Amino acid sequence: MTPTETANFTAILDLCGRYHDALHRSDAASLGSLFHENALYAATTDGDVRFWTMDRYLPIVATRPSPASRGEAADGEVVAIAFAGPHAALAQVRSSIGERFFTDFLSLVKIDSRWLIAAKVFDYTTRPRDAAA
Repeated sequence: MTPTETANFTAILDLCGRYHDALHRSDAASLGSLFHENALYAATTDGDVRFWTMDRYLPIVATRPSPASRGEAADGEVVAIAFAGPHAALAQVRSSIGERFFTDFLSLVKIDSRWLIAAKVFDYTTRPRDAAA
């Protein structure tokens, strides 16, 4: 891996860490800073495909009780990162909120030396916390 590739990989890991932290704290301002202003939110749970803008998504995050406030442990993890080129990548991440276990695909673009989420496409399954595996 070249130094530039290593720097990009490290920057995306950092972005994913801040993404999970913002979701865990329901910090919409911090979360919003990670998305491009034209980013797309798409959910596919139970075949109910929804496309939202950040203007619709972030206020929902801001008003929901955070997993941190309920005493839930932060459990975000990066499963994979793939690069399409020096300015495009995909991160697959997992996390949970309550009994919802999410798999998110974060399409990333690098603009002005900064990685941003261009699209969040995700689905989740619901199961009791003690059944998580």
